[in-house]
Amino acid sequence: MNLLSTEHKFMHKILLIGVAGLVGTLARVWLTELMGEWWNGKFPVGTIIVNLAGCFAIGFLFHLTQEKYVIDPVLRSAVLVGVLGGFTTFSSYGLQVFSSFQEGEVFLAMANVLISNVAGLLMVWAGYAVSRTF
Repeated sequence: MNLLSTEHKFMHKILLIGVAGLVGTLARVWLTELMGEWWNGKFPVGTIIVNLAGCFAIGFLFHLTQEKYVIDPVLRSAVLVGVLGGFTTFSSYGLQVFSSFQEGEVFLAMANVLISNVAGLLMVWAGYAVSRTF
């Protein structure tokens, strides 16, 4: 009976994270497409905006859900792993940097690396700091 209960909880967690991941993925696609239409250039503005927003959100929510208002670990995983894991696009980022280098666009590749990594880490810190004011 206890094993069945544990399996049920695990499946509930996996399904919740999967649905949350779908929500995050759809939000990423929508925002990336919107920014792509707005920017209409080679530089991956949509991916950078998604990654920076995701970095800010994970810093903000990490503090709120672990240090300030401790919430159910399953719900926390659904938001941090599911929604934000589906929303952020680090694998797409890696491929875009690689492709920029392959196409000889070294400046664009390096700008993407610098902005995504430095600003991304700053956004995690900023999200964490802002959440501490609540």
